[in-house]
Amino acid sequence: MATRRHVGLGLVVICALGLAGCVRTVAPIAVLGQLAGAFRHGEGFGSVTPSVIYNGGGDTGYVGHVVWKSWGGSRSVGNGVAEYVGPGRYPVTGTEEPATVVAFKLGTCDGKLMYEAIEWYFPREGETFNPNQYENICRGTYVARTTTARSR
Repeated sequence: MATRRHVGLGLVVICALGLAGCVRTVAPIAVLGQLAGAFRHGEGFGSVTPSVIYNGGGDTGYVGHVVWKSWGGSRSVGNGVAEYVGPGRYPVTGTEEPATVVAFKLGTCDGKLMYEAIEWYFPREGETFNPNQYENICRGTYVARTTTARSR
């Protein structure tokens, strides 16, 4: 039969263990931008590791089936499927192809930790990541976008 003294000690141990867990500080988890500006009707923004990213524009502004290889560092990289339109081609000639997605410019926007930039590209078509050309998903604008048929 447990006495009050034994029950009390058990509660103290449980509380001490509980407090030890509560004392740890947990870093906030970054989200992928936010719905803003030109991308206010998008999808996936404001989420952690979204499987769909859509900037609210046409078909070339959509990446689906995204699987992230990393998340939370200075860059997060994932793979998905997107509409590729070759240089000088019309959007109706696009084909679905594997795309590499890079979320970067980790920072604070409107008080929230987020990736403020995203870009996707098509390695199979010889494209590479260009950190000077991206969608600013904090403000909802395009940055240094060159004029191509692939403008999203």
